[in-house]
Amino acid sequence: MFYRPIFQVLVRRLKEPRQFMQVLSGPRQSGKTTLIKQVIDSLEIQSHYASADEPFLQAQSWIEEQWNTARLMAKKSRNMLLVLDEIQKIPSWSDIVKNLWDEDTRNRIPLKTVILGSSPLLMQRGLSESLAGRFEIIPVSHWSYSEMRDAFRWKLEQYIYFGGYPGAAPLIHDQQRWSRYIIDSLIETTISRDVLHMTRVDKPALLRRLFHLGCNYSTQVLSYQKMLGQLQDTANTTTLAHYLELLSGSGMVTGIQKFAGQQVRQRGSSPKLLALNTALISAQSPFSFEEAQENRTYWGRLVESSIGAYLVNGSIGSNIEVFYWREGNKEVDYILRRGKSVTAIEVKSGRVKDSFSGMDSFTTAFTPKQKIIVGIQGISIEEFLLAPVSDWV
Repeated sequence: MFYRPIFQVLVRRLKEPRQFMQVLSGPRQSGKTTLIKQVIDSLEIQSHYASADEPFLQAQSWIEEQWNTARLMAKKSRNMLLVLDEIQKIPSWSDIVKNLWDEDTRNRIPLKTVILGSSPLLMQRGLSESLAGRFEIIPVSHWSYSEMRDAFRWKLEQYIYFGGYPGAAPLIHDQQRWSRYIIDSLIETTISRDVLHMTRVDKPALLRRLFHLGCNYSTQVLSYQKMLGQLQDTANTTTLAHYLELLSGSGMVTGIQKFAGQQVRQRGSSPKLLALNTALISAQSPFSFEEAQENRTYWGRLVESSIGAYLVNGSIGSNIEVFYWREGNKEVDYILRRGKSVTAIEVKSGRVKDSFSGMDSFTTAFTPKQKIIVGIQGISIEEFLLAPVSDWV
């Protein structure tokens, strides 16, 4: 059986005396439920699991009912675990959890609690509003190349095209079926149930078009005004930036900001669009796995997207920040920063780019600690993707 590296982190924390509730937060199909079940089996701990991922579960009393069920079970077993999945779908969930957790603390009830959520942005809002000092977050990101390779024996090319969704891995030999699974069970479900259903969005059609634009233009720098022109919408740039933030918080598409040294970065600066899992691009593409590899330009974009997604996903929960840099027609694909340490990364995938490498110009302006070439005449793509992101900064 395959275990993700974060398995050991959660096991260690749940072996400790009850101190904090553990929060597993990450996009759909990143393996949160499987992970917690593996931990329960490993610890041989008594548990009660319940999920709020049903449209009719909107009552706040649901949380109290599940909590009280676990409390009753805890009377028979002093080592008891409560797991609440998709809890962010209950209105004002954090206030209820705070009251119940504090009751158990006062009454010395040793009930351990793990909360799972597939919308990191919404989870963070609830946690910061009511549960300060009561929780620890364990980020659960999209699966990396090393994880997909170890779990499914994938080759690098398969990971670049099919991305990091473990649930879809058995379907890749029937590409039409795989594509429909990604589109129907992941893309549509995430947008309709994790974004539109949970957050006020005045222009849902615009948000959907923005998602498709982010996939089609992944690794390209676009101003918000140009995005509005592509989307043919009269919305303002503030709305567009907010929608991109929602898509980023759901683990789908993000906008990497331009590196500006120690200067304050403006939210309105042109972002570099990036799909956070290349499956989101490939499932909507007209190119098959074989055709994609033959198309030099398209394959190069997938390679750069997979590297960007690896950097962003691998930096979640750390003190590493990911940027791009561009001045005029000179660009550095990715910039990593941890404290005062800066690394400049250029991806050479073989495709012809619209911009020229700006490594020399960037070095003159910011003096990075490391300069890394990934691909042709540099570190191999496979070696780069197999290492932890922290190795590069």
